[in-house]
Amino acid sequence: MQLTGNITRDSLMTLEAYSRWRKQHKAELIAHRKRRSVALGEHVTLQFEDERTVRYQIQEMLRIEKIFEEEAIRHELETYAPLAPDGSNWKATMLIEYPDVNERQRELARLIGIEDRMFVEVEGQPRVYAMADEDLDRENDEKTSAVHFLRFEFPPAAAAAIRAGAGAKLGCDHGNYPAHVTIPAETLASLAGDLR
Repeated sequence: MQLTGNITRDSLMTLEAYSRWRKQHKAELIAHRKRRSVALGEHVTLQFEDERTVRYQIQEMLRIEKIFEEEAIRHELETYAPLAPDGSNWKATMLIEYPDVNERQRELARLIGIEDRMFVEVEGQPRVYAMADEDLDRENDEKTSAVHFLRFEFPPAAAAAIRAGAGAKLGCDHGNYPAHVTIPAETLASLAGDLR
């Protein structure tokens, strides 16, 4: 079964079919996810999602949890399918990672609001700031979450520039985590495919 097209209940594999498919395709999916990941400094990584990564996440959840009942499958679809980009945006899972638990707690307290300070800057275009955690509350007054869901909604000119091969940077202008990085060409080529 292909991992393209809209993610619907009918397009998902059975647990048995997915188990067979997974053995043959897991390495290529891991390479695809790696190509769509961007590290921003030492502690923040953005995993840019697409239909392929989201479909894989859904199938993996069904496999791990041994989910086969319709209502539970629908719940997984409703949870993860909105993470796939829809033609005018990039969607990403942002991970804030500190191996030491005490350092992580301290830094998550210092990084409240970081999700709203993430941006993409396309050559010759104004910055596009992330819209974070829509429909979810991922932080409180004491700390931010270690995982956020971001959407970068591109104006038509910025999307056209990306499709035409313009360079782009990923950045953060939070006072406690200022950073920026040029998005690698291979990653940018993959991300350009998310924009119609």
